Amino acid sequence: MAVRGKKPVFLERASYRQRRLQDMARLLPVVAAVLFVLPLIWKLAGNHGRGTSDVMIYLFAIWCGLIAVAAIISRRLRLEPDDTDKEES
Repeated sequence: MAVRGKKPVFLERASYRQRRLQDMARLLPVVAAVLFVLPLIWKLAGNHGRGTSDVMIYLFAIWCGLIAVAAIISRRLRLEPDDTDKEES
């Protein structure tokens, strides 16, 4: 049964992508925290093959990767128009 006068259930592609990018931007710090804690788990697991230099290289690579991902998300959020304000009013 369809109710007349209601908005459709499906969102437009642009607004859907915009919201998913916002969700990715909100989730990025959580992913970063998990990735930065991994070397502590390696140490607790008793893996003696990993030295301090390996952990530092890993942390630097993760740090650079997170910067790149944040820059890409930021650029895409800035380029895509935000139509959510127009739809709500």
